[in-house]
Amino acid sequence: MKKIFVTTAIAALFTANVFAANKVIKTEDGAEAVSYTVINKFNNEFVRANDVKWKVSANLQKATFTLDGVKMSAFYNLAGEYMGATQTVQFKALPAKAKIEIGQKYEGYFAKEVIRLDANDDTTVYFVDLKKGDDELLVRVTPTANVYFFQTVK
Repeated sequence: MKKIFVTTAIAALFTANVFAANKVIKTEDGAEAVSYTVINKFNNEFVRANDVKWKVSANLQKATFTLDGVKMSAFYNLAGEYMGATQTVQFKALPAKAKIEIGQKYEGYFAKEVIRLDANDDTTVYFVDLKKGDDELLVRVTPTANVYFFQTVK
């Protein structure tokens, strides 16, 4: 449940009001399907992807897949533009400066999960799910390794 919440929070970063130049395809039962443009872009970008599962929301098309043994997710807007990809990484993958700042600002918390977001503009941002007792929160680590509170996890 928490993993879904963290993924949803990251997906919310990509949410934008977009007028779809590439319409979302409807299946026979009326459900939304992934656009052909997105499928083609995904297949070109993630050639060796396995176990691909798609989910379409009101603003995003999301592929969850395995690439070289690593579980990942890729996000596209409804216009078919690539927004970025996420994967779970270990705490040690964070920049040293960020690890120090998290230790100082959030003393007593432990990192439950760290998600790396590689955005379409070649920047890498991390989201760290921190827990201490009943308190749980999400912090964002910027490309310059600064740490900012993102939101409380319920």
